[in-house]
Amino acid sequence: MLYVYLVVSAVLVLIGNALFEVLRQSWSWWGVPLIFICNFLMLVILHIGLALLSIQLIDIKSKPEKGTGFYRWLIKITLPMIVKFAGVKINSFGVEKVPTDTRFMLICNHQHDFDPAIIYHELPDAEISFIGKKDILTEMPFVAKAMHKLRCMFIDRENNREGAKTIVNAVKLIKSNEASVAIFPEGYTSPSCELLPFRSGAFKIAYKANVPIVVCVLNNTRSIVPNLLRRKTVVDFRVLDVIYPEQFKDLHTVELAEKIHSQMDSVIRELRNEKV
Repeated sequence: MLYVYLVVSAVLVLIGNALFEVLRQSWSWWGVPLIFICNFLMLVILHIGLALLSIQLIDIKSKPEKGTGFYRWLIKITLPMIVKFAGVKINSFGVEKVPTDTRFMLICNHQHDFDPAIIYHELPDAEISFIGKKDILTEMPFVAKAMHKLRCMFIDRENNREGAKTIVNAVKLIKSNEASVAIFPEGYTSPSCELLPFRSGAFKIAYKANVPIVVCVLNNTRSIVPNLLRRKTVVDFRVLDVIYPEQFKDLHTVELAEKIHSQMDSVIRELRNEKV
């Protein structure tokens, strides 16, 4: 979208020249580039402002399925701008492994609240709905509104009965072909960025929905906010594996969780050592 706005900015300069002959003015050598930059920034700021306003106006009590397509498109065209202006460079690897012909359950480690944005950025057409902590509803109401329209679900980690209901709803979402589901099986963000133990119950979604498990890792998202407006942040995003139902059907959820945890932990340690 940034390239579109660059073209539009150039067109606005030409329109301005047709009306006021700005290219023939003595100050055009510095004025035209300045006008071009101002046009571009105005378009970007207007876009992000309208996107934020449209999310702010969401009624979280409304039916989430209404407007889902629009908000997925809005996130798709807006996130690249936010990532760019936040100074984030993403080293992505293995995204071609992600299935495009079937729904799936995506699992990833959790270092920072920015993690879902990176995943949405790297898998813009995957139609993913996250399962997030219930606390988001009160702690981050603006984010909760956006999640609501993306068919995300909120789980009470301290209430097993409510947690089971969320798993059932996630399975229904996948089976109805409305979205794939993503979850952070650690349950919490990791302050040290080391991989925390998994809650193996999360893997029941893949068993019950009979869908592949996309195994991903993220690294260095915790540095985004401290580096903001100061220096570039390099974030790693890797799709390690896609495990199909026939590969895990004979494994207990605990066994599967341990196997995937070991795989993810090894790569995360490698990535963290590379950053040192």
